[in-house]
Amino acid sequence: MHANPGDLPWLNSIRKLFQAKPPESRRWIVLDVETSGLDPYSDRLLAIAAVAVEVSSNFENVSIVIGDSYEAVLKQDIPTNKENVLIHHIGRQAQTEGRPPEEVLEGFRQWAGDCPLLAFHAPFDEAMIHRAFKAFGLKPLLNEWLDIEPLAKITGVNPSIRALDEWLNHFGIECAIRHQAAADTFATAELLMRLWPQLKKEANSWASLRKLSRQASWIPGS
Repeated sequence: MHANPGDLPWLNSIRKLFQAKPPESRRWIVLDVETSGLDPYSDRLLAIAAVAVEVSSNFENVSIVIGDSYEAVLKQDIPTNKENVLIHHIGRQAQTEGRPPEEVLEGFRQWAGDCPLLAFHAPFDEAMIHRAFKAFGLKPLLNEWLDIEPLAKITGVNPSIRALDEWLNHFGIECAIRHQAAADTFATAELLMRLWPQLKKEANSWASLRKLSRQASWIPGS
């Protein structure tokens, strides 16, 4: 009696060893937040804007998916002062008439799924979003994050450049309304596209790109 090859333990072990890993998500999320200030430990989250980008299977290209986006203002019991409004362009009435924060946050979670999240100076956005989820008693967001700012340095441009405005000017990227979440998000996504020709020479996966970002954060001037 011959054994069924599928019943051989050693053969099953080899199959598992060489079994292809599930493909990485090719839908990445570029996002930006607007806040009541720059302190991630005390200021409030006012708005989230995000747009999906699609990474080709061979990691050669990245493109913005215009129709796949998310934008919402969180309802504020007490709106920010007028000086703050001049920065983020979310009027006091818009703040008080925003959507319930829990609805916005859970809506973002559902829309983003388990896709990677990217932002310029991502640690700030990540801290603000995580603190908001915690403040409203929601389960934490478990998505992986990547900071685009360190990646810009590997282009060979003056590493002392740090501000998003400077990078946008360098690449000639127009931003409709700076410090308006949706406009900043699309500008940041376009920046990622401009950086991609150099990035794909250094990385060929999400994991290697995250590693590259961490390494680049140690470049002098960061």
